Amino acid sequence: MKIRDYLKKKKIICDGAFGTYFADKYGVAELPERLNGTKQEWMRQIHKEYLEAGAVLLRTNTFAANRMSLCCGEEELRENIRAAWENALQSAKDCGRTLGEDCFIAGDIGPLPVRAGRTEDEIYREYRLIADTFTEAGADLLIFETFSNMDDILPVIRDLKKERELFVIVQFCVNQHGYSSAGISARRLLTEAAQSGAVDAAGFNCGVGPAHLYRILEKMELPENIYLTALPNAGYPKYMEKRRVFGNSAEYFAGKMAQIGALNVAFLGGCCGTSPSFTQKLCESADTAPVRTGTGRVQVSVREKAGRESGFWQGKEPGKKLVAVELSPPPGADDGKMMEGAFWLRQKGVDVVTFPDSPSGRTRADSVLTAMKVWQETKLCVMPHICCRDKNAIAMRSQLLGAYVNGIRNLLVVTGDPVPMMMRQDVKSVFNFDSVGLMKIIRELNQEEFAEEPMGYGGAINQGRHNLDVEIRRVEKKMAQGASFFLTQPVFTEAAAKRLKEVKERTGARILCGIMPLVNLRNALFMKNEMVGIGVDDEVLSCFHAKMTREEGETAGVGIAKKVMDMTGDFVDGYYFSIPFNRVYLLDAILDRKRGE
Repeated sequence: MKIRDYLKKKKIICDGAFGTYFADKYGVAELPERLNGTKQEWMRQIHKEYLEAGAVLLRTNTFAANRMSLCCGEEELRENIRAAWENALQSAKDCGRTLGEDCFIAGDIGPLPVRAGRTEDEIYREYRLIADTFTEAGADLLIFETFSNMDDILPVIRDLKKERELFVIVQFCVNQHGYSSAGISARRLLTEAAQSGAVDAAGFNCGVGPAHLYRILEKMELPENIYLTALPNAGYPKYMEKRRVFGNSAEYFAGKMAQIGALNVAFLGGCCGTSPSFTQKLCESADTAPVRTGTGRVQVSVREKAGRESGFWQGKEPGKKLVAVELSPPPGADDGKMMEGAFWLRQKGVDVVTFPDSPSGRTRADSVLTAMKVWQETKLCVMPHICCRDKNAIAMRSQLLGAYVNGIRNLLVVTGDPVPMMMRQDVKSVFNFDSVGLMKIIRELNQEEFAEEPMGYGGAINQGRHNLDVEIRRVEKKMAQGASFFLTQPVFTEAAAKRLKEVKERTGARILCGIMPLVNLRNALFMKNEMVGIGVDDEVLSCFHAKMTREEGETAGVGIAKKVMDMTGDFVDGYYFSIPFNRVYLLDAILDRKRGE
């Protein structure tokens, strides 16, 4: 009997925690996954206890079985996974269970420990290695659990499902408020799983206790074309003598799980803090009558303002080149020069003023708060940059909500420069996600919170990236997440202009070309030697010399800026002026305006 046949008759009771129960049972601090091949009896005993308690589905002891966590090579990892599969299989045999009839074994796959520094291809290959090892061992059921989104695993799942018949479960980790560490809501996570066409069952494990998970699910309009899973923690841990201790009783847990099961949830089980006693109580209290599913409809809906485009370009004349100007927030408490520039720009009728978010990892006044002040005092259209370096998902979402309620409607979303090397002992980057991940959060907020007046947001283009194909794929990903415009790194050369034109032709993106009028030789040398990805060549440097007056330096920079505008004018949608030292008055000369015009 395959798993779908079983689900037509009964809900499936899953096992509970392996890692926390292993630590309590054997008092061993080592990762249990490391011991799959050397302590088989320990592993099999835990599986047997869950089966004897009434579990129908076992998860292999492989949550952390990857080369990064185990510090091993490919063949060692394969051996470890095969040993874990055999441990679960032998446990079922020892308990008299028949695989595919009254017992199912899922190859358990957890998230890789840290994705920073790994390419998408490397991440894909690691998950594919793990999954292929399971299927070669005989697994036709895989469970990807404790993920914050599906970005890394969906390509793997889709390819696997094309090649073989598999039942795939994806479980997300959310907090008590219903958001993952990537800032994505439980509602959105289920929506994406249901709409993927590649996931058979989806739900939640870890991160949240049963009572909060019930409240999250109770408020949601649940999808009906996939099976739902619920494997919460026993509750929330306390730390005693460096150990996590979960306080909830098995009876309490089982009672809440019975309520969850009544919400048409097909897979019921436990995560951290649960044990075979929890599974036994769950079996005694849960109604295992089959769920209603297979209607072919995705019932999860989002409120989205149809046909509405938000952004600073709204209402602009067709063909008109948009003008964005960057003002740098002050590094200290004196904002006089910045505000002077803001009032000057108001007179010039620029389309939007942007504010970088502590560029190069060096502290400046908060970009959102600075933008709010400028908007309140000048009524200019403002657009703060928001980077992913300094705040976790909770703080980022909080900042977005705060920006919105204070009138901010435009954002530039960037991954952000890393913290300078000399500061890294004292200051740590966060990078919960990159700019694409943050755009996904804003897109969701636009649909669920800001539907009446959604935020407009865009991204950055680095046309100087060595592999332009990679940059183009990044642009396409950002567009898929709702980015509706792009500001580029400063362009100085014809080669950079040509690369930018290729981006435009291949993506169709709305592009504002970065223009930086260099003001002296020192400024030009700094941009050439200190700023990665910005191409200042010898021809540009030759326009400056050390003995230039301030006026001569500015004139040379204006001339270069005009040349760049000539090189890009036939394909860009506007210009993004980043003028050193907030010398915004240079805009008049660049745009051939008279002072005061």
